Amino acid sequence: MDYGIIGMPLGHSFSKPIHEKISPITYTINALSEEEVSLLLERKEFKGLNVTIPYKQFVIPKLDYVDPKALEIHAVNTIINKNDKLYGYNTDYGGLKKMIEDHKINPQGCICAILGNGGTHNTSYHLLKDLGAKEIITVTRNKEDKTITFEEFKSHKEVELIINTTPVGMYPNNHNEIINIDNYPNLKYLVDVVYNPLRTPLVLKAQEKGIIATGGLEMLVNQAIIANEIFFSRPNEDKLYKSIYSDMYFNKANIVLIGMPMSGKTTIGQALAKELNKKFIDIDEEIIKKINMTIPEYFQAYGEVEFRKIEQEVTKEIAKETNVVISTGGGIIKNKDNILYLKENGYIVHLERNDDLLIYDDNRPLTKSLEDYHRLKEERLPLYTKYQDVKIDNSREIKEVINDIKEAFYESINY
Repeated sequence: MDYGIIGMPLGHSFSKPIHEKISPITYTINALSEEEVSLLLERKEFKGLNVTIPYKQFVIPKLDYVDPKALEIHAVNTIINKNDKLYGYNTDYGGLKKMIEDHKINPQGCICAILGNGGTHNTSYHLLKDLGAKEIITVTRNKEDKTITFEEFKSHKEVELIINTTPVGMYPNNHNEIINIDNYPNLKYLVDVVYNPLRTPLVLKAQEKGIIATGGLEMLVNQAIIANEIFFSRPNEDKLYKSIYSDMYFNKANIVLIGMPMSGKTTIGQALAKELNKKFIDIDEEIIKKINMTIPEYFQAYGEVEFRKIEQEVTKEIAKETNVVISTGGGIIKNKDNILYLKENGYIVHLERNDDLLIYDDNRPLTKSLEDYHRLKEERLPLYTKYQDVKIDNSREIKEVINDIKEAFYESINY
């Protein structure tokens, strides 16, 4: 191979599409054992490599030269082959630095905590130290030298900045949480290096509390651009970062349609998915497949409480999808967890429609009449408004509605 990434495992890697957007190269994903990594470096049959867990430290003794910052961090994530000499660098440092600067995260004078002690821990530690952090606490599952446990960390109410460098919350275990941020009343900043899903539960709950928080996709993109500069010994334009990040986000993010029954979520969702070349998923249709009966039949047989349990199970799994348009049932917002699941990879669009365009039938167990509809709307509208990223009027031509959704979605990418 010429260019690629080595690690184990690599099923979640976004590196290939990112690097192939930066330069016209063929970039390969290589899940290798230690023996295979050693053999690859010994044979030197490549031009440039990225290195991820668990090999960022393993490769160091096998290199002919290691950049001083990578030596200080004791982690190499980029290797180039120059005339059969292997040179190692750390581009995670620059990628993380740019991300926190872009989000106006200022570690200077802060009491900081790093969750986990893997390769990205060292990068985070040295960056925080270089940027003037007042104190840096390392939190690990098991007590180690110069670390505290997660149980001990619960009492550190003074923490102002947290960086999660563990894989907790990463796909396919999206919904796992490593800490409860309610324990840290002084928290101002939160960084999660996990990039799949786009926003982990940790990031979402921090943002909900007004804390400046970001996931790891921006770090991943920028470190890849820095690595590309090393591969080809040339600088890239500043605007390339925004272009690659926006493109990656667009191709991973979901658009989630919420709103009252008969607001047009299925019709708009199908048309929008076709327009954006995304897959379309109707949560109600997936529920019907699971229960093997219609929703009104299920309501009559088991009641709304049991239906909402099934709805949550189905939503939890669908929320792990990427690059899809999702149509939800009108009551999806009654369970806050449903929205948290959907927000991990999703942009929430609230569709509204004029009452005179509504059509009632017996297939909708909770809105068989205008009176039912108004009662339900009074109950649910505050929740739709609370959880929406944008509200769109669906009382117009489909093309107009779709254009408004697209415009709002594109604007959301440019944070």
